Amino acid sequence: MNESAAVVLSAKGLTKRFHEGVVDVTVLQGVDLQVHAGETLAVVGASGSGKSTLLHLLGGLDAPTSGEVELMGQPLARLDAAAQGRLRNAHLGFVYQFHHLLPEFSAQDNVAMPLWIRRQPREQAAQTALELLQSVGLKDRAHHRPAELSGGERQRVAIGRAIVRNPKVFLFDEPLSNLDASLRLQMRIELAQLHRELKTTMVYVTHDQIEAMTMADKIVVLRDGLVEQ
Repeated sequence: MNESAAVVLSAKGLTKRFHEGVVDVTVLQGVDLQVHAGETLAVVGASGSGKSTLLHLLGGLDAPTSGEVELMGQPLARLDAAAQGRLRNAHLGFVYQFHHLLPEFSAQDNVAMPLWIRRQPREQAAQTALELLQSVGLKDRAHHRPAELSGGERQRVAIGRAIVRNPKVFLFDEPLSNLDASLRLQMRIELAQLHRELKTTMVYVTHDQIEAMTMADKIVVLRDGLVEQ
């Protein structure tokens, strides 16, 4: 990790409260963190500690109750919805616990989808998607739909879909938790290799401390919405 590298993503005094009827729950309580260009930050904590909520706030998918998130030096709260969307699309790649692939489309089309949204010519988008699938070992599965792929293959497609936009920052939300132990180990190796090759920045949420230690330059431990260490 290079502490002198630019800060690409930061949270300052981040809190999040949820109100539902008489229930008032504070999930995050004044979280501060910085993510530097090229580093991998792991966020670790038990279920309910606020990990996924923090990731959603960092990605601009939800708004904090108080505090501020900055992406590439721009405070998200000061941008309107359209400008936030453009900033996210330009700089963030999301990979979730569940792959969220579109079931009626092939692996190749799922990876190409973000390029179609950018109005890239379909033939060019298809070729780019095929090259990405080859890079994650799935060229021979390009025309298979998600239901015809294994769990590990589906996650590789989801990673390819995130990579295709060439984002500056990847946000991973428990991406390996639905895989068996041997496949999790294999995917950890592949993600570490991907990080080296792309020289990108990663924020990696997991409940598995061993996974965090093998994946990350820096680890943040959340407990009850607070940064414990």
